[in-house]
Amino acid sequence: MKKLIAFWSILMKDMKTYYIKPPNVSWGLIFPFAWTLMFFVRSERAIDIRGVLPGVMSLAVLFGTTSMLAVTITFERKSRSFERLLLAPISLNLLMLAKTSGAIIFGILNAMVPAIIASFVVDLSGINWLTTIISIVFIAVTSTFLGLFISVSVSEVFEAQTFSNFVRFPMMFLCGLFIPIERLPVLLRPISYALPLTYGADILKTSINQNGIIPSWISFSVLIGYSLFLFLMSNYNIQKRWIY
Repeated sequence: MKKLIAFWSILMKDMKTYYIKPPNVSWGLIFPFAWTLMFFVRSERAIDIRGVLPGVMSLAVLFGTTSMLAVTITFERKSRSFERLLLAPISLNLLMLAKTSGAIIFGILNAMVPAIIASFVVDLSGINWLTTIISIVFIAVTSTFLGLFISVSVSEVFEAQTFSNFVRFPMMFLCGLFIPIERLPVLLRPISYALPLTYGADILKTSINQNGIIPSWISFSVLIGYSLFLFLMSNYNIQKRWIY
């Protein structure tokens, strides 16, 4: 019971301190909307909103989770408030799950914004919403743990943001979000299949438009594998570099 209370207290503290703030909430609403609007402005022909919806939702989750986590974890380490959390009567694994749960929730809510906007413009019937929601959760978890891994590997907030961009922007173009992987140069395709967002976006394509190219069970397995690897490596870095 004490562990559950500690977990809930850490999660609520982070939500109030970092996530439920007007700038963050507005950013979570504006960013997906701006990406959707960009396709309308730049395209010379009619936009297939359902076609770009999986990509926009994936980007909303990726940028929402990694951006916020880069600030929360790195800032708390620099201000030494993270060291006080290590005194909490919970294990390191549960502590890091509590610290990352806020980013996961924030990413999931971000993904809902493009879907809600699209529902006013196009007919979204025929979508497998159960698979869509599950895939969004998996993308949020994997992206959050990716942000965690980057955050615990650096010392400053600007370093975390820089390395996050170094990972996020290639994902935008190599994960089949807007350009099908089969249309990429042959030399780049192995990189695409090595990126976790490729599999999350493909599940969304399957559930929304039924045009995914990777079996869903493979995509879910890869996302689970990436999540476990990134989480365990992050905890290893914390134990090695932050706990003396």
